[in-house]
Amino acid sequence: YLESLNFVVYVIVGAVLLKCTFSLRELRQAALRVKRLLLKEKLDEARFELRSLVSRDTQDLPKPLLVSATVESVAESTCDSFVAPLFYFLLPLLFGVPGLFGVLGAVAYRVVNTLDAMVGYHRKYEYLGKFASRLDDVLNFIPARLTALLLALATFLSRRGAQASWQAALGEHSKTESPNAGWPIAAMAGGLSVQLEKVGHYRVGKANARLVPETIDAALKLMLIAVLFWVIICFIVGGIGFVLTS
Repeated sequence: YLESLNFVVYVIVGAVLLKCTFSLRELRQAALRVKRLLLKEKLDEARFELRSLVSRDTQDLPKPLLVSATVESVAESTCDSFVAPLFYFLLPLLFGVPGLFGVLGAVAYRVVNTLDAMVGYHRKYEYLGKFASRLDDVLNFIPARLTALLLALATFLSRRGAQASWQAALGEHSKTESPNAGWPIAAMAGGLSVQLEKVGHYRVGKANARLVPETIDAALKLMLIAVLFWVIICFIVGGIGFVLTS
């Protein structure tokens, strides 16, 4: 209805709704705030700031693990905040479904993802939380693996070596509790040649380089390259879909 009413309004509304599914700018700003606090050795403030990025207890984390948690969040959010929403935006277009349904697909994904983050496996909302978490696992199955591949390509373009990134993703993704989070986290660890750790849960990657505040910059660079690469792919796929359905 909206599409037939006014194409311009349709494009504007669709763009605004789609933009609402992305949160990379907020992620980047939060990660850089953590980095700046770490450089100033303000660890307590960095721990507090990190709480906006991760759900784990940050109270006693030493400096390297604060860096690790930030880098892990950047890796996971590359999938949750950009790759996956665009994936579900494009999916209907490939089957000849009007573009507004693509926007609704992206919004629906973000709703499920946010619900999982808020109440997933929460005792107070046990059934709703489990449902949201299982649905989020299903919806992220392809995007998580796609994100790992994009991060491996990003390491290649940044001359870090894609092989180590992709090998880490293939060999170590199962170390995390989530069936999907391990893919981008392991790919990021391999691409940066670092070991990422959540105490008492997992260690991913080989510690060939130290975790320092500047590692956060490197992770954000890989994220940016992966995002740009994904945008190019989406334009190509979207164009093909438009031609096939027009």
